[in-house]
Amino acid sequence: MNDVAVIGAGAWGTALAIVVGRNGNQRVRLWAYEPEVCSAINTQHTNHAFLDGVDIPDSVRASNDFAEVLRGTETVISVMPSHHCRRLFQQIAPHLSPETLVISATKGIENDSCLRMSEVIDSVVHQQRGFHPRIAVISGPSFAREVARGDPTAITAASADAELARRAQEVFSDPAFRVYTHDDMAGVELGGALKNVIAIAAGICDGLGLGYNSVAALITRGLAEMTRLAMACGGRRETMAGLAGLGDLVLTCTGSLSRNRTVGVELGRGRKLPDIIAGMHGMVAEGVLTTTAAIGLAKSRNATMPVTEQVYSILQHGKPPKEAMRELLSRPFTSEFAS
Repeated sequence: MNDVAVIGAGAWGTALAIVVGRNGNQRVRLWAYEPEVCSAINTQHTNHAFLDGVDIPDSVRASNDFAEVLRGTETVISVMPSHHCRRLFQQIAPHLSPETLVISATKGIENDSCLRMSEVIDSVVHQQRGFHPRIAVISGPSFAREVARGDPTAITAASADAELARRAQEVFSDPAFRVYTHDDMAGVELGGALKNVIAIAAGICDGLGLGYNSVAALITRGLAEMTRLAMACGGRRETMAGLAGLGDLVLTCTGSLSRNRTVGVELGRGRKLPDIIAGMHGMVAEGVLTTTAAIGLAKSRNATMPVTEQVYSILQHGKPPKEAMRELLSRPFTSEFAS
C-alpha cells in the first residue's frame, strides 16, 4: 500500500483525506494541529471541529507529529491555510526527499511576497534542502462537505511535468472525484486564489439586497480581471474558462457553503469584519488575506483589478459597500474586452 500524508485537517484537508482513504490501495496519515482533532479522528472516525457528521475511513490516521506523519510517505498533500504555508514547510522540509511528490491544495497567495503556494514551497525546500521539490497543484469547484460525502466532483491537477500531474490524478482516483490534468500551474493556482476575492464581492451584492443581474455582472467582470492577472503572471486565458477558473468562481460566488461569500454577505448587511471573523470559530475565509496579496501582485504586473480594489477598500479601510458599488458603476466607459 502507498502511504500518503495530508498536512492540514481543516474541512478541505479532511475531505481530501477521505477521498484518498476511500482508495483501498492507499493509507493516509493526516496531520492536525489540534490534539483533540487527532483524537476524534482516530477514535470516533470523524472531525467534529471542522467537518462534523462525516465518516472518515479507517485507513485515515491522524497525528500532530510531523515525523510520524511524513515517515516513508511518497506523496504529501499540502492543505494548510496560505498564511501558515511557509512556516509549516520550514518544519516539513527536513522530512522530504527529492523523490517526494508534493501536491498543493491551498487556494491562496502569500501576503508579503505575493508568491503562489507552489512558489513558497519550492523556495523553502530549496533553501533548506538544496533541491527543488516535485510539485503539482490541484484546484476546482469543490466544497469540502460535498466532496466528503461523495457528491460527483471534478477538479484540475496541474504541473510543469506531465508525469507529476498524472501521478496527482492517480492519487485522487475515485468514482466520485474526477481529476483532469493540466500544465498551467500559474493559471490553476491563481484561479483558485482570486475567485475567493470575487466571492466576497458577490456576497456583498447579496447582503445589499441586490438581485441576480448584479451578481451575474459581478461574476463575469470578476472573471475578466482574474484572467488579466493570471495572464500577466504567465497563465493562459483558456485555463480561466475551465474548472479552476470559471468553475470554481461560479461555485464560490453562488453556493451557500462558501465562507468567502458568507463574509461578503455579512459585510453587505453592515457588520464589521473583525466581528465576522470572530464568529467563524477558527474557520478560514482565504479571500480576506488574498485580497491584499492580489492587489500587490496586480500592481507589480500592471494589471487592472477594479472589483478587487473595491473589496480591498471595504476589508482594509472600512469603505461602505454601497459607496464601493457606486464607484464601480461610475468608472469611465470602455470596451468589454479592453485590457
